[in-house]
This record gives sequence, C-alpha cells and structure tokens, in this order.
Amino acid sequence: MHDGTLRIGVASPTRFHMFDLAQQMKRLGQQTTLFAGYPRWKLDAELRTAARTRSRWLLLIAAFRRLRLRESSVGNKLFRDFSSWLGRAVQDSDLDVLDALDGVGLHAGRIMRDRGKVWLCNRGSTHILNQQETLTREYARWRTSVPAEYFVPQRVEQCLMEYREATGIVVPSAFTKKTFVDRGIRPETVHVCPYGVDLSLFQPQPKEDSTFRVIFAGTLCIRKGIGYLLEAVKPLVANKRVSLWCVGDTDAGARHIVDAASGVFVHKGLQPRSQLSWFYSQASVLVLPSVEEGLALVQAQAMACGVPVIATPNTGAEDLFTDGVEGFVVPACSAGAIRERIEFLLDNPHTREAMSAAALRRVRSLDGWRHYGERCLALYRSLLAPSLSRTAVAELL
Repeated sequence: MHDGTLRIGVASPTRFHMFDLAQQMKRLGQQTTLFAGYPRWKLDAELRTAARTRSRWLLLIAAFRRLRLRESSVGNKLFRDFSSWLGRAVQDSDLDVLDALDGVGLHAGRIMRDRGKVWLCNRGSTHILNQQETLTREYARWRTSVPAEYFVPQRVEQCLMEYREATGIVVPSAFTKKTFVDRGIRPETVHVCPYGVDLSLFQPQPKEDSTFRVIFAGTLCIRKGIGYLLEAVKPLVANKRVSLWCVGDTDAGARHIVDAASGVFVHKGLQPRSQLSWFYSQASVLVLPSVEEGLALVQAQAMACGVPVIATPNTGAEDLFTDGVEGFVVPACSAGAIRERIEFLLDNPHTREAMSAAALRRVRSLDGWRHYGERCLALYRSLLAPSLSRTAVAELL
C-alpha cells in the first residue's frame, strides 16, 4: 500500500461478477490487475491494459461447443490449470490484495498469506457442500442425477481448503452467508457484498405489445428451478392469460423437463448481453425460482428495465428488493406460490405498474456497480489494517 492506493489482483477464469469488480477498482483509482481466462481481445477495452490472461482452455471449450461436444470435463481442467497459472503469476507480483474466484485461488492465496497480505475467496453461490446437498436432492426430485463433473472431489476439497485458509470469504447475500455459518465458518470472516448492475447496458425500452409476458433469463436448469416455473405457468398459458419467454441455453440435466413442456413457453435461446434489455422490456414480470444461487444478476438487470421480479430467497432476492414493493419473494420449490403471485399481478395492473417504477428507483439507487466496488474496497482496507477496532471496521462497511 502506498499513498492510499492499493495493488489489487482480481482473478477469475470467466466473467461472472469479477470483471465488474476489476472495473470498479480501476475506476476507484486502485492499481489493478485482472487475471482472466478470457483472451485479451474479448475483454472490455478498459480492462485490456490491466489484464494478464490464460485463455487456452476457454478457447478449447468454445471449440467443443461449436462441435456440440460435451465440455464439462474440459471445464474442470480449466479451473485446475488456471489455479496453477495464477500461483505462478502471483509469485512474480507485489499485490496487497488478491480477490480470487473460489476454486482457483489456493496456490496464489497461500503465497499472499505467507507474505502477510490479504487473500479473499470470492464465492458467488452457497457453501459448496450446501450446493452439493441441495442439487443432489433436487435432481432426485426431478428423476435424474447430478452429473459427476459438477462436484469433482479434488475441486470440492480445494474450495473447502480455501474457505479455511483465506483471510476472508466474500459472498453476495445474507442467504449465502448463512450457509457458510451453518457449516461452521466464523461469521466475522464471511463478508456480504451485494452485486450491482450496468445501468449503461440495462435500461427500459418500449414494450411492443400488450401481452402479459413472464420472462425467465438464465440457463434452463434444475438449479434455477425451471421445472417449478413451467408447472406454475402451464394452466395460465393454456387459458391464454400469459405468455412465457425463456432466454438462455438448456442444461442437459433439465432437457427432459423442458422437452415435456415445449408447448408452454417460447424458447428464445442464448442472447448477447447487449440485447437483453429489449427482451426484459417485453416482459411484465421476471420469474426466477432458483433452489440454489448467490445473488442472481438477472434480477437487477430486469429491474433496471422496469420489470418487477418474483424470486425465491435462494436467489439472494432479499438483499436486492423488498417483498411486496419491487416484486415478490416466494418460497423455493413452490409452483403454487409462483402462480399465485403472477395471477395477482394479472388482476392488479396498477400494482404491477407501481412495482415497475419502484424497481427502477431501487436499482438506480445502487448507482450501477459503484456501491459494490466501494464496499469491496472498504473491506480490503479494513483487512489490511488489523489494528482497527471491530467498530471501526463495521463503520467502513
């Protein structure tokens, strides 16, 4: 640390929320290095000069997708290779802070720890053992099994070691933090930093028809509760009361669920981020019935387009909006609760309009990703100043 400026490393093989974090650190005047798995040309322009890249595995995954080959085993190799590469890269650096996506920071983090610096394990989902138990139960509920590559023992063990050894763990929601505390992690080492949204990219656009449209955005998968959504809207679609659009790829594990409900929804496929605002703006409500997540980014994206949200607590929704104001928080695994709230919005258009306006106000109060960046930077400074009292640290955050 020099003149108040920190040397910060942000590490992630793919975008997630980590590229937004790196952008915020740069905008806040910090000396920032992004360790990324993307090729340099695919990074946002402002990050290219700050990036060190290891892109060979992502390029291989892209090739597998074009050839429609199974890519999951390659994905696990990507994480292992990136983790080893990151350790070598950090060995040659002089960072004050390393904020690394979980599963890739162990080697580099130990170097940081041995130097007396700060290493944060950044986890976008629940504790990995909670995630494993939840998905095992849900896959059984939908008569299939969790693919073996989802929880490779080596990667699970690496994550558990990171949770134990890192200076701290960063998570996006109180729901996520609770899963760590319930697993015996000390509460004071788990730091909640809710995500933001890119307001330059996500803005309301004109709705081109009067159809009451439900939208789902994300991978159509068991983890995101796609089966419960399809159950919820089936009678409403049959009665021509609503239309359902699903934006995103279909996960192999949920294909039997999706295929059985092919007449219930319009599948819009995977769309570029630059086009998502238009899709959100054609909707009356976003529904995200996830059974396990951290803080789903699509919620704030939809709200930034003036779309209220129906979501479960398991999406981190309660850290983003207030039940009954900008949308509704419904129990996980309940198609009936989802249908009830959709029907309420159908029958109360003025309430839906008020929720739309409230959603816009709420998201704009976040000022894009700025609050997220400021909160993370305050956390870094507090962890680099162990002499601060707990009260002072709490005030920083």
